[in-house]
Amino acid sequence: MRILHTSDWHLGRSFHREDLLGHQGAFIDHLIGVVESEKVDVVVVSGDVYDRALPHVDAVALADETFARLAASRAKVVVSSGNHDSAQRLGFGARLMDHAGVHVRTDASSVGTPVVLKDRHGDVAIHAIPYLDPSALLDPWSLGHRSHEAALSEAMRRVRSDLTARGPKARSVVLAHAFVAGAEPSESERDISVGGVSRVATCVFSGIDYTALGHLHGSHVLSPGLRYSGSPLAYSFSEADQVKGTWLVELTAKGFGSASWIDAPVPRRLSRITGKLSELLKDPALADREDDWVQATLTDVPRPARAMEQLRRRFPHTLVLQFPPSAVDPKAPARPASGTSDHAIAVDFVRHVRGSKATKAETALLQEAVDGCCHDPDQDVLVSTSGASDGEGG
Repeated sequence: MRILHTSDWHLGRSFHREDLLGHQGAFIDHLIGVVESEKVDVVVVSGDVYDRALPHVDAVALADETFARLAASRAKVVVSSGNHDSAQRLGFGARLMDHAGVHVRTDASSVGTPVVLKDRHGDVAIHAIPYLDPSALLDPWSLGHRSHEAALSEAMRRVRSDLTARGPKARSVVLAHAFVAGAEPSESERDISVGGVSRVATCVFSGIDYTALGHLHGSHVLSPGLRYSGSPLAYSFSEADQVKGTWLVELTAKGFGSASWIDAPVPRRLSRITGKLSELLKDPALADREDDWVQATLTDVPRPARAMEQLRRRFPHTLVLQFPPSAVDPKAPARPASGTSDHAIAVDFVRHVRGSKATKAETALLQEAVDGCCHDPDQDVLVSTSGASDGEGG
């Protein structure tokens, strides 16, 4: 049996306000192509189909088109929900989709009941564990304590109970959406820690032929049969050096056989560049990054005016402009003396973060802003009403 492991599509997500739906659609085209070219039997999606619990209509339309195309392909599909998904919305119509070969599992009550598929060696029990909220399951599952490891340990107890009943020849695949120890997070994952603890031990999944993990956006190999596929696109600049794609896993008669990596298409690369503005604008070594999405860190002191405008003349897709702490005064500004005006504090703040004094125009603009904040528009109404009353009384 050939299994294509993917996760964390986050359909509908943007990247620093850039719409990614077209890029996500390109990945889906790639995915369908891989199913046919690699003769994939099963596509497993380990959570976070959507980026939010209430996805916008274009994201729902892409998911609908994706599942319809997969249902028409040679492969069966098994999907579990992630912490970004709404279990109820993603799971709507799941019983109907089962008949089309698209098996969506989002309810904790389904844990321990697998999707059973066959190949020439016999049964493969695929247990799709949805994202489990320890707080919601503390009492229903009698967890004893509130943690991700407690919830997943109970889920795996139910999985193993089912596998034991099937006998030693039954092969097993588990989908789980969790932060497993030994892997490194990116900046784009939502924190799922409970009581400050988010990691789950790898031993929770021991004895399973293949565990398809989701949640972390970088690919990781924790053991031959325990892997993250990561997200198909980069969703933060911390992922600039990650290679995105899917795992093509082959099960033999005895269980896990092999796994090979298939790169996903890269619609636009991510680049992080650092240096003085004048150097970045002239450096010939950066010529191949001019069409990338760019995060620029400027080391200029003082900070140059209209820096983003200048950067975008060479790097039109610059999305993030930042300055390292060393480029500003490392000492906290002194506490303002009693009676210091708000305007003086604002002007001093500009000097502190930029390393140079505010210009005359900036000083005047700050004065206008301070005056606007101090002005109470309700007072105008009171004065106007009071004046009208006096006029009518006179």
